[in-house]
Amino acid sequence: MAEILGAGVTHYPPMVVSDEERAFPLKMTLARDERVPEHMRNPANWPEPMRVEYGEDEGVASAVAHRERLVKSFRVINEEIQTFEPDFVLIFGDDQYENFRETIIPPFCILAYEESESAPFQKRFSAGMRNAWDEPEDKVFRYRGHPEAARWLTTQLIEQGVDMAYAYKPLHDPGLPHSILNTLLFLDYDRQGFDIPVVPFAVNCYGSKVISNRGGVLPYKENGKFLEPDPPGPSLKRCMQVGAATARALRASPWRVALVASSSWSHAFLTEKNHFLWPDIESDRTMFEALQSGDYDAWGRVSTPQIEAAGQQELLNWACLLGAMAELDRKPEVLDYIETYVFNSNKCMAVFRP
Repeated sequence: MAEILGAGVTHYPPMVVSDEERAFPLKMTLARDERVPEHMRNPANWPEPMRVEYGEDEGVASAVAHRERLVKSFRVINEEIQTFEPDFVLIFGDDQYENFRETIIPPFCILAYEESESAPFQKRFSAGMRNAWDEPEDKVFRYRGHPEAARWLTTQLIEQGVDMAYAYKPLHDPGLPHSILNTLLFLDYDRQGFDIPVVPFAVNCYGSKVISNRGGVLPYKENGKFLEPDPPGPSLKRCMQVGAATARALRASPWRVALVASSSWSHAFLTEKNHFLWPDIESDRTMFEALQSGDYDAWGRVSTPQIEAAGQQELLNWACLLGAMAELDRKPEVLDYIETYVFNSNKCMAVFRP
């Protein structure tokens, strides 16, 4: 019987850039999002914790502390993965109008690539900004895939009743989607090398906003009008079912596997009730309490409208992981849970050991 390690992380894009640039989603929203009420553009009207976090330096000092906490957890999780010595790492991550666009939006897709080449510092989430490592903007990162395992897993999921899409080559984006790529960058934050094969497992987290937002912070307009919402993504319950099926398949496989879910939790730019300025702290706390206690069923009872109202679309990646961990009867060790008002999204870092 195969061994499976689980981990939950974030692919938080501003962590790619320097701390001086870290508040760019908030600044972009304040400068360009016409949906923000005029009085909320004044920091004096923000919640007190947000004003404190923003400080007199527009969040730079807070960004330093925020990064330190995230890097500390990534180092622990990378060590867990390296010590576990998996045959491959499977990463549940969202595709944000990168490989999948108007041509097709699958709810799930396994990327059975032989290898991939990506230039993360040229992607739209970090292009033109100094990166945290002061590496060349055109630096290319290469990762090995595991097409044999990807094909095998796709077959097993189809046989379990999951109509799983798959791809051997990229469609639009020549590299990996940022949710997968950033995860690999952050696991190898100290640049010691990450040579473990990777199987990306794309999830349509953004659903009704994947095309209408073009994967960005701001809603997209054509002819002066916002685009109509897109069909929804899969439900949390369905993601958990797919995750459970993945665990059942891999448990019977010949491989040691690290299953990694990569996402931040509530996103400010998706949370209308907070004027798109800060995330839904309260809803994230409810989900975190359920995670911490191992009450995975509570996640499956949350509806898609509830997820969208809380700006928690990316939790679908974590739902896939929790479905797998529930199937394996695993409980998490939470390394850190980080709340923020200024840095767009709350984050959780956790491991689920065999």
